[in-house]
Amino acid sequence: MTTPAAPLSLDAFDGSRQALRRELRHRRRRLTREQRRLASLRLCRRLRRLPEVQRARRVALYLPNDGEIDPTPLIDWLEQRRARVYLPVLRPLSRNHLWFVHYHAGTPMVTNRFGIPEPQARHGAHRARRLPAWALDLILLPLVGFDDAGQRMGMGGGFYDRTLAFTRRPGPRPRLIGLAHDCQRVERLPVAPWDVPLDLIASDARVVRPRARR
Repeated sequence: MTTPAAPLSLDAFDGSRQALRRELRHRRRRLTREQRRLASLRLCRRLRRLPEVQRARRVALYLPNDGEIDPTPLIDWLEQRRARVYLPVLRPLSRNHLWFVHYHAGTPMVTNRFGIPEPQARHGAHRARRLPAWALDLILLPLVGFDDAGQRMGMGGGFYDRTLAFTRRPGPRPRLIGLAHDCQRVERLPVAPWDVPLDLIASDARVVRPRARR
């Protein structure tokens, strides 16, 4: 087992979230293919033990890009438990919002403007193939950074924050679990007013449950 990396300090970057985000992305890109593979397997073992994951029947996850930790080994296990898997899709004609489209081996895929594979928009436009975010049981989303208090740093585009802003209001909502390599851990992260709180964060080395949600 590898020794967990020491957490980074925001102070080392003069409080610049942008500089810290760049360094955290460099950290995950520097991982070798074998390190990424083993981290993914360790992460998915942790996820399979979580009650939030075991109970979920409509689960959104992501296809890894830019060194993100890979949750896709979880797909077969979810489908064996008769859960339906969904992928985020850049919503057409809507700035920085996501659809969640049912995904399986035969789903027609395209590459979006960020170079990330996603279900074809025309395929996902059929209402029977997609769900609004509030109707999902669980969303697994990628992080750039996290700390031991459960604060997180997102990708910077605001797609998840805008799509999930409704979770701050009363009503049905999915569980939200952020995923990251443990080398993306930071001593302390400030909370931005637009950050949507997560229910927990999982890495290849730990599970962090934030303080009680307001």
